[in-house]
Amino acid sequence: MAKLHVGDKMPSFTFQTESESGLTTESVLKNGRTVFWVLRYIGCTTCRYDLHQIAAKYGDFLAKGAQVYVVMQSDPAIVREDLQDSPLPFHIICDQDQEIYRTLEIPATKTKEERMPTSPEDIARLEEKKQKVKELGFVHGRYEGNEQQLPALFVVEPDASVSYVHYAQNSIDMPTVDQMLEILDTLGKTGR
Repeated sequence: MAKLHVGDKMPSFTFQTESESGLTTESVLKNGRTVFWVLRYIGCTTCRYDLHQIAAKYGDFLAKGAQVYVVMQSDPAIVREDLQDSPLPFHIICDQDQEIYRTLEIPATKTKEERMPTSPEDIARLEEKKQKVKELGFVHGRYEGNEQQLPALFVVEPDASVSYVHYAQNSIDMPTVDQMLEILDTLGKTGR
């Protein structure tokens, strides 16, 4: 497989979430437009922050006719343990073998330095995010998967056509939750 582009079809995957196994791409897409938010792993503090932000605005996603599945390199048992006191209103696809990452060619860098932003704007965004992580008290959990994995984001329609694609160039190069909600508005207006 190659990197996805708008208009491509999302490949068919069989996967498990933190609570269910044997799910397929087709089985989740039949429920409507789906945002696949690809992060690293549940113990990553900035990933936990992203989960918290998505959860806080999940009603807004649903109001726009979209469901969210977050893809992580985490083991389902570790996700269940980590979220036992703070369940999420969406599911995490547990891809510890990184099949989805490889198939969709979501890159990882060789070093942490390569993963870090270099522009002053991106560095400032990362520092702001780290400060919010600290304020919310997120602490690092277990390390899983490829530590240098970059994130990605896909919006997929019920017919499996991809209507939005973003492959991050560094660890902060992702739309915020509010920006993603705006993107969904734009997609809704274009009839996709």
